Amino acid sequence: MNPIYLQTPMAKKDLASLRCGDHVMLSGILYTARDAAHKRLCEVLAAGERLPVELQGQTIFYAGPTPPPPGRVIGAIGPTTSARMDVYTPPLLRYGVRALIGKGARSDAVRDAIRDAGAVYFAAIGGCAAYLAGCVTACQTVAYGDLGTESVKRLVIRELPLTVAVDAQGNDFYVIAMQPAADHAASWMKSSSIPF
Repeated sequence: MNPIYLQTPMAKKDLASLRCGDHVMLSGILYTARDAAHKRLCEVLAAGERLPVELQGQTIFYAGPTPPPPGRVIGAIGPTTSARMDVYTPPLLRYGVRALIGKGARSDAVRDAIRDAGAVYFAAIGGCAAYLAGCVTACQTVAYGDLGTESVKRLVIRELPLTVAVDAQGNDFYVIAMQPAADHAASWMKSSSIPF
């Protein structure tokens, strides 16, 4: 399957054309944020205050890059488990965040919020943080510097490889991929003579 090349910020029409399972090469600007930064961002939104960085129409990468070694733009950067951000995701999507990048399945509430916002959740490959760091051409801390690696950083990326995990229609790649295994297990349990 040939990848789809996209540039941030992505238009809603571009996101609407994506389907779960599509392979994407993403370039442009995105922002890193993990648990602590998400908590602060949502507190600011709940207080009706202005965010320290404009995230409307932007992409958030659930990552906390390590400090850069000498001569490098960034250290290792890999996706963190997205479910940890589930409680914070709906308010950020309502605010106008357009896309999310992480790893692992999302809750039903987040999947609904993604669909309602016409947004997309991309899965990045876990376990290859050194490779993904090579896709980053610039890195700048833009908010919550006191959080260290969990601060909000502005990254410039080139051809970051991603898979559409939840598309703008709410289709979930994790659910679809697991269905044959669930069907097989149910069939096996029905035909098995082993009492469960």
